[in-house]
Amino acid sequence: HVALASLALDELALDELRWIPTGQPWQKARAITPAAHREAMVRLAIAGERRFVLDRIELERPGPSYTIDTVRAMRAAGELFLVIGADQYAGLHTWHGWQELLGLVTLAVANRPGPHPGPDPQVMRLAHRAVPLPMLDISATQIRSRIARGLPIDAMVPPAVASYIDKHALYRS
Repeated sequence: HVALASLALDELALDELRWIPTGQPWQKARAITPAAHREAMVRLAIAGERRFVLDRIELERPGPSYTIDTVRAMRAAGELFLVIGADQYAGLHTWHGWQELLGLVTLAVANRPGPHPGPDPQVMRLAHRAVPLPMLDISATQIRSRIARGLPIDAMVPPAVASYIDKHALYRS
């Protein structure tokens, strides 16, 4: 995520990029890492880049976290870009309030290696703006999988994050 965020800063000429750890993700079928750990890892990952800002909006809001609620709360900030992967773009039609969301943000879509389905026809029928970001060959799922198999992640995450994950025994089988 750090590499993608750095790329987005430059490609989109952003003044800042907000990191918003999900409070209670409503679409996750698997158990997720506790919010305190996710927040701590984000803080460690973004340290040193003044244009990265940690925003606790979803951690502080009770109930399920919906991107549309977060975007509604941030609308006054000016033009909003929502940085997502091509896999998320393909499933956007399953998100809560996705039709409204498309009218409130510019999607910045990071390409992924390998074949991915394009956006759903429902999404393509609605007017929206999506800008492509260059391809990055890394994913959070891939990182968690490597940890579970005991493989190194040093080249995939900042050293402070790798150390935190190891110290707290996160993502191990």
